[in-house]
Amino acid sequence: MDVNIHPSWKAVLSSEFEKPYFEQLIPFVKEQYAHHTCYPPGKQIFSAFDHCPFDKLEVVIIGQDPYHGPGQANGLCFSVNDGIPMPPSLLNIFREIQADLGKPFPPTGNLERWASQGVLLLNAVLTVRQGEANSHQGKGWEAFTDAVIQKISDEKENVVFLLWGGSAKKKGARVDRSKHLVLESGHPSPLSANKGHWFGNRHFSRSNAFLAEKGKKQIEW
Repeated sequence: MDVNIHPSWKAVLSSEFEKPYFEQLIPFVKEQYAHHTCYPPGKQIFSAFDHCPFDKLEVVIIGQDPYHGPGQANGLCFSVNDGIPMPPSLLNIFREIQADLGKPFPPTGNLERWASQGVLLLNAVLTVRQGEANSHQGKGWEAFTDAVIQKISDEKENVVFLLWGGSAKKKGARVDRSKHLVLESGHPSPLSANKGHWFGNRHFSRSNAFLAEKGKKQIEW
């Protein structure tokens, strides 16, 4: 099956594209996009991989499923397109960066600038129907993104995994912590953050300290 994904990832994930779950997933996604408004746009479904090649990957952030409002989702978890108001979770991410690193709020919530530095912004489920959160859960995407995380854990070293909230922590359970840094906290959504489970986690400075220690370039958050 021909999947439009960055060549570096195609080499790593080629066996997944031949598995029965993936063979069933693609027709489902095509049918949904043909008959419903879905996000992100079809050409951006694999944007997280296209903007962050496997060989350049340094940090993984795991989200749940794409934003389901018009014009928001661009294939990168927590990210919105230029000109789109920042959702509450993204605002709280930038508040923590400001407190942790002293950086001002950026003019846009588009996180392509992170992805281009080696941050894989991976949703557990890569597509969604407009206005219906979690509408594409349980169709095969979770098996695919589990395989992605497993491949990263197995084939790379000294990657930082940022696991925010219960679902991300479950998703990251397969990461080999003897050779990767795993940082966990509550989710940046207001419900969690306002209960004290997000702010003060200092994940951004801690990530950079680890990368520097390993002789790697730090992320410009």
